[in-house]
Amino acid sequence: MAGDKAKPCELDQEKYDAEDNVKIICLGDSAVGKSKLMERFLMDGFQPQQLSTYALTLYKHTATVDGRTVLVDFWDTAGQERFQSMHASYYHKAHACIMVFDVQRKITYKNLSTWYTELREFRPEIPCIVVANKIDADIKMTQKSFNFARKLSLPMYFVSAADGTNVVKLFNDAIRLAVSYKQNSQDFMDEILQELANFDLEQKEEALPDREQRGSSRAHLAPESGEESRSAALP
Repeated sequence: MAGDKAKPCELDQEKYDAEDNVKIICLGDSAVGKSKLMERFLMDGFQPQQLSTYALTLYKHTATVDGRTVLVDFWDTAGQERFQSMHASYYHKAHACIMVFDVQRKITYKNLSTWYTELREFRPEIPCIVVANKIDADIKMTQKSFNFARKLSLPMYFVSAADGTNVVKLFNDAIRLAVSYKQNSQDFMDEILQELANFDLEQKEEALPDREQRGSSRAHLAPESGEESRSAALP
C-alpha cells in the first residue's frame, strides 16, 4: 500500500569491511559428523545455504585473524561423499581442508587415504587437518595412536560435535592455516599478477579512445594530396 514504508536494506558491515576471504572444505565418509561439527562451531545463528546444483552446503562465517576481518566459506559435501569422490569444483581454490572420521567406525578411518589422495590430486599443497570425531562415545580413543596423520605429518584433533570438545579450537586453527596458506602460496602470487595484468589492460583500453580521437583530428586537418597539387599550381 502507498502508506507502507519500505523496509531498510540491511548491510552486514563486518562482511563489507572484510580484508580477506578463504575457502575451507570438509572431507570424509557419510555420517562421520562433518555437518554437525560446523553447526556446533557456528551454533550462534549459523545459516547454511543449500546449493543443490553443486551438491554442497555452504556455511559463511566472519572471523578475525591478527586484527584482520576474514570471510570464511566452509564447504560441506551434502551427501555427495557417498560416491567416494567429489567433483573437481569442490576443491577449486580451497585454502585448507578438514578431514573427518568417526572413531566408532573403523572403515571411515581406513577411507581417509582415499580422500587424501583425491585432495592432493586437486590441491597438492593446502594444509589438511585430520579430525577424530565422536570421542564422547569412547574417550579411550584419545589415547590411541593413529598412524595416518603421523606418517603424513598432519595435525590431528580429537573432537566431539555432541559436547563441543575441541571444536572451536579446530575451526579457529583451520582458519588461521587457510589465511596463512593464501598469503604465502603461489595461488596468491598468481592472483596478484592477474590483477596487475587486468589493471594494465584496463589502462590501455581507457587510453585507446584518446589516441583514436587524436588520430582522427589529425586526419581531418591534413589536406588531401589533390588539394596540395592545386595549391602549388596557383600563382
